[in-house]
Order: sequence, then C-alpha cells, then structure tokens
Amino acid sequence: MSDKIVIKGVEAHGYHGFYDFERETGQPFIVDAELKLDLSSAATHDDLDQSVDYNDLAILIHNEIKGEPARLAETVADRIARKILAAYERVDEVTVTLHKPRAPITVPYGDVAIVIKRSR
Repeated sequence: MSDKIVIKGVEAHGYHGFYDFERETGQPFIVDAELKLDLSSAATHDDLDQSVDYNDLAILIHNEIKGEPARLAETVADRIARKILAAYERVDEVTVTLHKPRAPITVPYGDVAIVIKRSR
C-alpha cells in the first residue's frame, strides 16, 4: 500500500519516564504518526468516512500522551500505535515516532525518539 496519512508534531505534557522525578513533574512529548491505508475510495467518493479524520487522530494521540503514566517511552508509543489500529479499521499499518526532547541525558543531544511499527 502506497497511500499514507502523516501527522507530525502532536505535543502534550505527559508523566512518563523511568525516573520518579519524570513521573512527578512530567515533560513534553511529541508524536509523529504515519498511517498506511488505501485512500482510493475516499478520494474517488470525496468521503471522509472512507479515510481518517485528522482532528480525531490528533486527539487520540494527545490523549494517550496525557494518559496513564508509563515507565518507558516505548510503552507509550506502542499504546498509541495499537489504539490507532483499534480505532481505524481501514489502517493496515502504523508507524509512531515518539520524541522525548527533555529526556534525562547527561550529554548534549539533539533529539531522542522511539519508533514503533505495528500492522494488522
């Protein structure tokens, strides 16, 4: 499948992290998601019901970032990917990139991210 919907930069304050202080004070998380699905029917019929509503997708991601704390960013990315597949039957595969720009890394760095790919 070559059709995709891509959303980048969904940001929210979450309380995820390995260390207690991360779960107490929280930090920003930024998520990108790439959904692979057949968009031909949506395009032919000009019908949103045959695609994915970008706002609904963004809200799903945002709510998951703000949701139940996890010790690992990997867990949060996996939750997001699985919820996208559960919410949108048309999606065949999803890749979620979860950025943790304020990860407690003791040397200078530009970005750290977890990339999770899930499919049906």
